[in-house]
Amino acid sequence: MANKYIVGVDLGGTNIRAALFDLDGKVVSKSKASTGKDPLQVLFKLLESVYAPNAADVAGIGIAAAGLVDRSNGIVIKSPNIPKLDGVNLKSEIGKHYKARIVVENDANAAAYGEKISGAGKNIRNFVMLTLGTGIGGGIVFHDKLLPVAAEIGHMSINAGGRQCPCGNVGCLELYASATAIIGNTVAELEKGGSSILRDFNNGNFYKIKAKDIYNAALEGDPLARNVLREAGKGLGIGIAGIINIMSPEAIILTGGLIGAWNIYVETAIKEASRRALKELYDNVQIIASTLGDDAGLVGAAHLILDRNS
Repeated sequence: MANKYIVGVDLGGTNIRAALFDLDGKVVSKSKASTGKDPLQVLFKLLESVYAPNAADVAGIGIAAAGLVDRSNGIVIKSPNIPKLDGVNLKSEIGKHYKARIVVENDANAAAYGEKISGAGKNIRNFVMLTLGTGIGGGIVFHDKLLPVAAEIGHMSINAGGRQCPCGNVGCLELYASATAIIGNTVAELEKGGSSILRDFNNGNFYKIKAKDIYNAALEGDPLARNVLREAGKGLGIGIAGIINIMSPEAIILTGGLIGAWNIYVETAIKEASRRALKELYDNVQIIASTLGDDAGLVGAAHLILDRNS
């Protein structure tokens, strides 16, 4: 290949990041900005900084976008965290400005591919990746290839008579195990009068607590925080057991902000999965942390440019 570089973009609800990589996967330059109210304008500003100066040597631009994606046509079908992208043909919009190969993929799928390229999944043929944050996303690598499916694992039902999800389903995994769920359940317990040091956080305004605050309180032995994290871990464990029973992967790779709570939330999930999954399948699965962290989506999106199956 005559080209020297590939570009990866991670379109998130809070920030948009772009990076220029050489063909060995090393970062040449990076840029980041708040998503704001006009994500396309921000996207093009970032591309101007990492792509434009090197356009003649860039093989293509890979986009990791939060939400449902029509990868064949490069369209964001629905993006709950970036509604302005709903129905936008990113491939077409970017193609108007830059004459390069453009691939658009769901952000969790791109992150899974990134872990396959140079992260925790590098030497694993079959694995499922879960992104544990505001919501819960998924990506599946099968026989060393990114499986071209939605992998909306956060919207698998773990409670048939459970809560209503904005997606239209009931009892979705992310209603019980995501950061949003953890914060919501904590606030609900505090509203009921539950005793917790979290009442002293944010000058007494517990409506402003974050998942990290809850974990910090749990580390200090706070019973309410620990119980909420354990209950969320149980929900995650139910989901992981289902994945193991269906996919029988070699590994489940976990990433996202919530893995910071590994020794309460994740360890509870592992115990629950071990109770619920078929023993013969569970015994052959590693449950491990991502090694690329926030960069997984950038790496995966960029390297999809070199994957002629994408």
